[in-house]
Amino acid sequence: MNKDIKYFGIDISHLVFDVTDSDGNYYQFKNSILGFKKFVKLIENNSHCVMEATGYYHYQLAYYLLESGIKVSVENPLSVKRFIQMKLSKVKTDKSDSKLICEYAKQVEVKLWQGNSKHQTECLQMTRLLSVYTKQSTMLKNKLHGEAVLGNPSKDVLRSLKRSLKQVQKEIKAMEEKLTMLVKQVHQDVITRLKSIPGIGKKTALMLVVLTDGFGRFTSGSELCSYAGLTPVIRKSGSSVNGRSRISKIGNQKLRNLLFMCSFNACKYNKACREIYERLVAKGKSKKLALIAVCNKLLKQAFAIAKSGLVYDQTYRSVFVIN
Repeated sequence: MNKDIKYFGIDISHLVFDVTDSDGNYYQFKNSILGFKKFVKLIENNSHCVMEATGYYHYQLAYYLLESGIKVSVENPLSVKRFIQMKLSKVKTDKSDSKLICEYAKQVEVKLWQGNSKHQTECLQMTRLLSVYTKQSTMLKNKLHGEAVLGNPSKDVLRSLKRSLKQVQKEIKAMEEKLTMLVKQVHQDVITRLKSIPGIGKKTALMLVVLTDGFGRFTSGSELCSYAGLTPVIRKSGSSVNGRSRISKIGNQKLRNLLFMCSFNACKYNKACREIYERLVAKGKSKKLALIAVCNKLLKQAFAIAKSGLVYDQTYRSVFVIN
């Protein structure tokens, strides 16, 4: 903890945000530009604002502070929750939470939040919308199938469902084209090289770039695997606890799911991935565990290709030594 820094613990909700500073002063402001301006008047040169990643509610304030040149940290809610539980607090209010977040900031080494560029923010928004449309498309297809197996399905219902499905699929196609154009404006070279990896296709390469922000924020393949929640968690203690190792799952779920779906093709066409899969299965490991190992390998290959500027070469193994 740096005693020269004045921390502001911030608890944000839809309409307001509660603030407690290092001196114990408490404030409440509206979660709006007017409230942000009033809050910034309290900020000094040595100030550091700390908040939780609470859905979408924290974004406007975090970006406002960042653009104003103020130090800001956006912490994992689970980390803050564990800290509050450790304090054995029996009070749960917005005011008490802001106070405990301030205490958290003083005792834990918090990282500065960088935010996303406008380009990356728009790409992520398109990705989230595509996810919504894809779920709607699946739901409509399932409903159509359910209606079709009825003995005497309503023609009006079927026509309505088909119209809706056609419209959703049209929106998906249009949004995918816009997302592809947007990503290629910045990351065309990376996408081209990622597609050279067996098991990674056009859509996968595109999504890898979007979900990792072009791999620019990561310094190692291991760090990237940790971000995806693919790193193992060991459960051993003394002689009584010897649990099975599992992946942490604390990370980007979309990236993890994307890699898992790619792992099936990678086992067939990617020599390095296939060797890992076959070796683990031969040792008696479960097929799911072997596929997770393939996910790790595939992600490290993608990281190495993105950072090295090379295309994939299955005989040139040294490119994948980056950890």
